[in-house]
Amino acid sequence: MRILVLNVNTTASMTHAIGESARQVASPGTEIIELTPDFGADSCEGNFESYLAAIAVMDKVVNYPEPFDAVIQAGYGEHGREGLQELLDVPVVDITEAAASTAQFLGHKYSVVTTLDRAVPLIEDRLKLAGLTDRLASVRASGLGVLELESDPERAVEAIVEQSRKAVEDDKAEVICLGCGGMAELEEKVAAATGVPIVDGVRAAVTIAESLVRLGLSTSKVRTYANPRPKQVTGWPITRQPARAGNQK
Repeated sequence: MRILVLNVNTTASMTHAIGESARQVASPGTEIIELTPDFGADSCEGNFESYLAAIAVMDKVVNYPEPFDAVIQAGYGEHGREGLQELLDVPVVDITEAAASTAQFLGHKYSVVTTLDRAVPLIEDRLKLAGLTDRLASVRASGLGVLELESDPERAVEAIVEQSRKAVEDDKAEVICLGCGGMAELEEKVAAATGVPIVDGVRAAVTIAESLVRLGLSTSKVRTYANPRPKQVTGWPITRQPARAGNQK
């Protein structure tokens, strides 16, 4: 089984960290292919960057030259999942939805701890669209930018732990979702500090994607996510590769 894991920003080191986190939970025989967009922002922290990332991620996938079995969009609260579902005939899993759906197996209420406060509405909207807000206790911001997760990891852990504790104590959350792909591999430290289950969206998405492939299931094509109608789309894809093998197995 081959799963494409797409970072939504152009920071290659973050792509690698996401890929390594995914590999740690992948089953034997599952190959994780980590991909970085060819254009876009070095971090996604608002609507402009998120919409740009959506185009870049779709562009990267349709130009990938080898067969694959599933796609994971590794951006928290980002746009683009629906477009990928239209373009592809394999399962597409978004880490925001993967984390939240997994959290609901583990406790009555869950909270998300993310980066900057401006990202909170994007995450809330994504969860509402996915029908995952009934058991959402809160979405809390750590106050750190995405790139600070790498540049100052000790401060990042402290800030995430602080907000996670507040989510548990003040918002009555019983599970915490790490609200950024760049927070991969922080589960143990946050769990030790809070005493509650911690869900990383990348790892949750890998297990969900594997399950869908093994069950032989993929996106319904009868209505909402039907393949795009044949028409002339000027300038698409943006970064054309010499040879394209399609987007299916």
